[in-house]
Amino acid sequence: MSTIPASATPAPADMFGPMLRAWRRRRGASQLALALQSGVSQRHVSFLESGRARPSREMVVQLSTALDVPLRQRNEMLLAAGFAPAYRESNLAAPELAPVRRAIDFMLKQQEPYPAVVIDRLWNLLQANEAANAFTVFLFEGMPPPPPPGKAPNLLRWILDPKALRLKISNWEEVARYLVSTTYAEILAAGGEPRALAFIEEIMAYPDVPASFRKLRFEERPGPVLTVDYLVGGKALSVFTTIATLGTPQDITLQEVRVESFFPADDRSDALFRSLAAKR
Repeated sequence: MSTIPASATPAPADMFGPMLRAWRRRRGASQLALALQSGVSQRHVSFLESGRARPSREMVVQLSTALDVPLRQRNEMLLAAGFAPAYRESNLAAPELAPVRRAIDFMLKQQEPYPAVVIDRLWNLLQANEAANAFTVFLFEGMPPPPPPGKAPNLLRWILDPKALRLKISNWEEVARYLVSTTYAEILAAGGEPRALAFIEEIMAYPDVPASFRKLRFEERPGPVLTVDYLVGGKALSVFTTIATLGTPQDITLQEVRVESFFPADDRSDALFRSLAAKR
């Protein structure tokens, strides 16, 4: 099933100019730079921002593409200009997304015996391979607690919640600060959509998650990669992850979906993953 995003509600037509200006400034571009990037005259860009000219549907797409505006926010710009949204937000189970699901299933299977999960832009868990399911049971020393009513399991909530995985992460403060700050920065870079900002406020309400976590702490000599170091039942485990996204999405869901793959950071952790696989 494909739908228009719930956030795509009608906006006053005179909001397109301010939205265009805001996105141009967010990208650090001058009117001249945007004109050169989009193939539109600087004079016309100025007229659009001031409201002296009205854009066509094609012009909205042309300018938002030049500014690398996410698809969700491109729909909002179209609405602000008086046009219907152009980009669908499909359920990942929709029939038209079957080729993408097959590709994701292949990636998850190929990652075995190491974990891999499919998450959305706000860390909601959408799918996992068998290794990830076994890893989750290992970390929680049993089945994970059910998520709040109406919400999906969420990896970032698990890490920040003192009743979930927080106490099992040896370098929790470093990991939590990094994940919160980068998630917040990505949300702001994508336009600060209200539902995403509400998620940030929610996770910042966990105990001992200070406002300073919104900013990444400068490290004089950071390591090559940040590992997550677990200590579970006397067993130490260190992992790092990679995140893959689709290269040419034309659907909001597909632009926001990520495949996160976990890898052991040392031989001890590799042996533990293989032992979990042998027990399945």
